Amino acid sequence: MTSDEIFLRFSGDKLEQLHGRIQDCLARLTPEQIWTRNSENENAVGNLVLHLSGNVRQWIGSGVAGHPDNRQRDAEFDARGGLASAELSELLKTRVAEAVAIIRGVPVARLTERITPQGHDVTVLEAIAHVVEHFSMHTGQVILLTKMLTGEDLAYYQHLRGTGYALGSTLP
Repeated sequence: MTSDEIFLRFSGDKLEQLHGRIQDCLARLTPEQIWTRNSENENAVGNLVLHLSGNVRQWIGSGVAGHPDNRQRDAEFDARGGLASAELSELLKTRVAEAVAIIRGVPVARLTERITPQGHDVTVLEAIAHVVEHFSMHTGQVILLTKMLTGEDLAYYQHLRGTGYALGSTLP
């Protein structure tokens, strides 16, 4: 496998992993918690899900695959409810599945092709890397909000406890 092929496979796999974490968080939250904001300069989990759905569709669906760009970015942040957990979950699931299929189907020769998602002049490789990084950052926010709202340990790294790789351990 070439490094380009590894990049494409890893990018799709990482989006699926991060998507799974957000789905888990949505399942743990009440409808009220999904739309909770502590202040107007913060986003609720629901806003972050809408935002990620729009971003993935714009950068991968439109930018890489050439689908029409009909994103309403401001609406992602302006929402104060309206979509239930199941609807948010399904929206994100659909967008991520579309993006992963596109990413896994990108011919390696296209990775250096220039595209302009959201007005940015980037290569296909850069667009994919941007989406994975962006998705990762906001997944971290969703995880933190979920921990704060539920008081639960989400146990995503439970398998590392007692291995010597846990936080605070001394590595050789």
